Amino acid sequence: MLTLHRVRGVGPSEDVALGHAAVVDGTRFAAIGPYEDLLAAYGERARVRDWGDGILTPGRFEPDAVALLESAYWPDPREADTLGTEPLTGPALAALDMTDTRWGASARRGVQRLLATGTTALAGPFTHPAVRTAVVRSGLRDRPVAPPRAGGEADFAVLTPDGTCLATAIGGRLVYRRR
Repeated sequence: MLTLHRVRGVGPSEDVALGHAAVVDGTRFAAIGPYEDLLAAYGERARVRDWGDGILTPGRFEPDAVALLESAYWPDPREADTLGTEPLTGPALAALDMTDTRWGASARRGVQRLLATGTTALAGPFTHPAVRTAVVRSGLRDRPVAPPRAGGEADFAVLTPDGTCLATAIGGRLVYRRR
């Protein structure tokens, strides 16, 4: 699928090209350039996603992913009355009956929270099988992501000026979208 991402600018936060947009064809960036030029070249064939004043940036790399996913329990929303909504660690984690099923569900919720911050890559290795499975199925990469460039992998985040994540994409696939 060909998608034209209309944003305020494209690039790493220290080098944003204002007025630029990105075209994604399948899993890769097909083109990056001034929005009007890309609209003229691709507009009839591409789906346009308008992210307002968002900036299309490389996705976030999370170096502490092992601690976040293997040393913390991300409570199910149905457990909020008793466990709260923040990750549990230390003695609170030790007090829980952590089965493989519970570890897997926790890791999936943790991954969703990371995607909601624009994370597209994690540092591993993950030793717990249920956590490793959740990470692999999410599509998250195991290395930092390169800045957006034509021909490069379409792993990116769209962030507002205050840093709020509007969208996260891995391999051109939208894996998080703020509602």
